[in-house]
Amino acid sequence: MPPRRVITGRSQEPRTRFAQELRQLRLHHKLTFRALGDALGWDWSLFSKMEKGETIGGPEVIQALETYYKVPGLLLALWELALGDPTQFKERYRRYMALEAEAVNLWHHAVSVLPGLLQTEAYARTLLASGGLKGKELEEQVAARIGRRELLSGDQAPQFRTILSETVLRTPLGDLGEWREQLEYLLMLSERPNITIQVMPASEGLYALSSTDVMFLRLADGRTVAWVETFHTGELLTDASAIERLQLGYDHVRDRALSPVQTQKLILKTLEEAQCDPST
Repeated sequence: MPPRRVITGRSQEPRTRFAQELRQLRLHHKLTFRALGDALGWDWSLFSKMEKGETIGGPEVIQALETYYKVPGLLLALWELALGDPTQFKERYRRYMALEAEAVNLWHHAVSVLPGLLQTEAYARTLLASGGLKGKELEEQVAARIGRRELLSGDQAPQFRTILSETVLRTPLGDLGEWREQLEYLLMLSERPNITIQVMPASEGLYALSSTDVMFLRLADGRTVAWVETFHTGELLTDASAIERLQLGYDHVRDRALSPVQTQKLILKTLEEAQCDPST
């Protein structure tokens, strides 16, 4: 008879399990936080916060820990699971995120800010902080948002199209270096075969969806649902007639928007303008 499988008794929640494994490894090596910090050249308080679940750290520190503990791949895998843990997000988003993960096509329209799937870390932090988040909650939400970008990567990534109001490109971050980084990231993403970015020029005046942020999700079973979002909340629409009205508006916007090539040129022009020192 094969030996009975040992049950660890550790948490099945990704973020909690990640913190537990970090603690087990440190204790197994009989290290204090200070000793671990000295060995890796990181502030020891970071490791304390990671074991308390206050932060999950970044990939650089995870790779350093893996090398030090000689557990290649283990911690990075746990970190990725923790990063994508949907329990990080507010309850109202969880159903939407579950559907988003199943979608084969995504169509998006943005009124004033970039969609989370296209944001850099600095852009996400600035935007979330402007909504009142701070401290631990802010850092957790930034990490969670950045983790969601993986949805658009890999061989099985869905097709994604976003149409941005020109206002999005005309609203820079306060730090020009961070804004240039965001624009460069947009240009890089626009080269991916599964991502299409268009801009609706301000010269077109008012148009359908001019006050509506929306994401359409076409699911594997052929259904389409829509997530309509404001600065403070969002609503998942499943009613076919409501979604059809929104889709008609989206089609009109797409017809009037700049082509993907024209959009790349506009982003590049905006980047070049951001290179200029405003004090000169």
